[in-house]
Amino acid sequence: MAHFTKATSVHDWLNQRMGIDTVRRVMATEYWIPKNINFLWAMGMVLAITFGLLLISGIFLLMYYQPNVNLAFDSVNYTIMQEVGYGWLWRHVHGVAASVVFLIIYIHMFTGIYYGSYKQGREMIWISGMLLFVAFSAEAFSGYMLPWGQMSYWAGMVITNLFSGGSLHADGLVEWIRGDYVPAQAFLNRFFMLHVLLIPLAILGLIGLHFGALRIPHVNNQDGEEIDFEAEAAKYKAGDKAGSKVIAFVNDFMSKDMMVVGVYLIFFFYLVFFHYDFAMDPVNFDPADGLKTPAHIYPEWYFLWSYEILRPFSTNVGLIAFAFAQVIFVLLPFLDRSPNTIPASRRGLFKYWFWAMLIDMIILTAMGKVPPSGIFSTIGLYAALTFIGLWIALPFITKMEKKA
Repeated sequence: MAHFTKATSVHDWLNQRMGIDTVRRVMATEYWIPKNINFLWAMGMVLAITFGLLLISGIFLLMYYQPNVNLAFDSVNYTIMQEVGYGWLWRHVHGVAASVVFLIIYIHMFTGIYYGSYKQGREMIWISGMLLFVAFSAEAFSGYMLPWGQMSYWAGMVITNLFSGGSLHADGLVEWIRGDYVPAQAFLNRFFMLHVLLIPLAILGLIGLHFGALRIPHVNNQDGEEIDFEAEAAKYKAGDKAGSKVIAFVNDFMSKDMMVVGVYLIFFFYLVFFHYDFAMDPVNFDPADGLKTPAHIYPEWYFLWSYEILRPFSTNVGLIAFAFAQVIFVLLPFLDRSPNTIPASRRGLFKYWFWAMLIDMIILTAMGKVPPSGIFSTIGLYAALTFIGLWIALPFITKMEKKA
C-alpha cells in the first residue's frame, strides 16, 4: 500500500492521492513547445474554446427544445427565440459556433498539411485529428436535423439515402437508420440522442486521444527543425530561457494562445450579434413538409466540397467518389512518401500539390452551393476529377522528393 502522511493542506491531501503535481508537470509545466511557431498553432486551443461554447449554449437550448416532430420547429423558432429571456443569444451562439468550428478545423487541418505535421512519428496526431473531424461532422449533421425545418428534413432524407448504396438497394439499412420509411418521430429521436449524448462523449474521448498523441512526439514547428526536446528543456529549467529552443506549455505558450483566442472571440461575437444569419439557412425557417421538396437541396457550407464530389457522377460512381473523399485524408501520412518534414514551400512538387488541393476544395465548395446545371455542372465535374487525380498523384510526386 502507498505511504501516506498527515496532509498539510487540501493540495497536499489531493496530491498524495491523485498525484496532481505529477499530472501538472507531465501535461503542463514540463510539456515543451517549440519557440519557432506562429499563431496558426493556436487553432487547437481555439477549437477547444469553440467546443466549450457549443456545449454551454447547447445545455441552455436543451432546457426548452422539444424533440417532437409537432413541437420541435416552434420550440426553436418561437419559444427559444421569442419567449425565453436571451434565448435568441444562445441560439445565435450555438449556430455561429457550429459553423465557425469547421472554418477553424479546416485552417488547422491545412496548417498540418502545409508544415508536414503528420509525418515521422506524428501519424497518430493526424489520425486522431481526422477522427475528430468525422465526429464533429456527425455532430453537426445530427444537430442540423433538430430544428425540423424544411432543409433539415430534406437534407436528412438525401443523406440517409446514401446508405442505400446505389445499385446495392440496401433500403432496409436506410429504414433501420431512420426507424421508419421516411424521416419522422423515430428519426428525430435517434438524432437527438446522438447529438446531445453519444457523439459529444465520442468527441471528448477523441480530444483526450489527440492531446495524448501530442505528448511524446511533441508539436511540429514552422521551420521543420528537428529539436532535441530533452536537451533544450534542460536549458530552460537551468534558467537559460532565452537560449532554449522550447518553452513550457503552461504558462508561456498558453499566454500566447490566449491572445489569439481573445482576437478570435472578438470576431466570433461580432458574427453572433451582427451576422448570425450566415449560419442559418433561410429555407430552414419553413416547417418541415414531406410533401413539398425544396427547389434546390444542399448541405451546410462545410460539407459542400464532398457533396459536389458526389453530384457530377452517376449514382454508383458518385458514391464511390464520395467514399473516397471521406477516407483519403486519413491516409495522408502513408501516401506522402517524402522523407522531409519541412514546410510545403521547400518541398518541390508538393508545394504545387498543396495549393492545387486547397484551391480545388474552395471551387468544390462554391459549386456545391449552386444548382448542378450548365457551366456550374461542368466546373463541378472537372473539380471533382481534379480532387481524385491529385490524391492519386501524391505518392508519386512525393516519392521523387529528395532529402532536404
